[in-house]
Parts: sequence; C-alpha cells; structure tokens
Amino acid sequence: MITTIAFLKARAGMSRDEFVDHYENHHVPLVLSIASGPFYYARNYLPPTDERGFPAEFDAITQMRFADAATRRTWLSLVLAPGSGIAEDEERFLDRSRTRSWIVDERLSGEAAPGR
Repeated sequence: MITTIAFLKARAGMSRDEFVDHYENHHVPLVLSIASGPFYYARNYLPPTDERGFPAEFDAITQMRFADAATRRTWLSLVLAPGSGIAEDEERFLDRSRTRSWIVDERLSGEAAPGR
C-alpha cells in the first residue's frame, strides 16, 4: 500500500465554505471522472481560523491510498496530464504555490489495523 498526504491552502479571498464546496462538489467529481480513484481518498478540513484560534499554513489535508506504486504512478499520469482540467480547476480554489505532498510511511492501530 502507498499512502500520499497533501497539505492544501485555499485561494486568497475564498471562504472556508466556498473552499469546501468547490473541493467536494467540483474538484473531487472531476478527479474521479478522469481516472478510477485511489481506493481511499479522504479530505480533512481545518475549522475556520476564528474557531481554531490560530492561523495555519494549510486549510485541508488530503489522504490517498493506492494498492502499490505503479497504480499511483498511473493515476497521477492521468490526472496530471495536460488537458485533464485538474490544474485549471485547482487554480479556481487553491493557492497551488503552497501545495505540499508526500508519500508517507503509514502505521495503523486499532480497528483499522491489518488483520482486525
């Protein structure tokens, strides 16, 4: 299993509600229409600044899990291909210069752990 984590920042001037709405109702369907998605694709949104009490360098953490590295590479080649529309859509709701993404070494405990 290959797990990728991405830290995403909303475009300046966009409210949290606008950001979440665009991501969930426009971007995710676009991504999933281009290529069969990762088998796990979660978006985790920080509370608004006034509720959390401090600024953050990101507004959402996205987690994706793929069966293996080859599956991830194939998926990326499709969604990041010129003309896919992904980059153009991201310009509508993200500050792409602040996006950070890594492959991580995920360890599971509890009910989610393998063999449970």
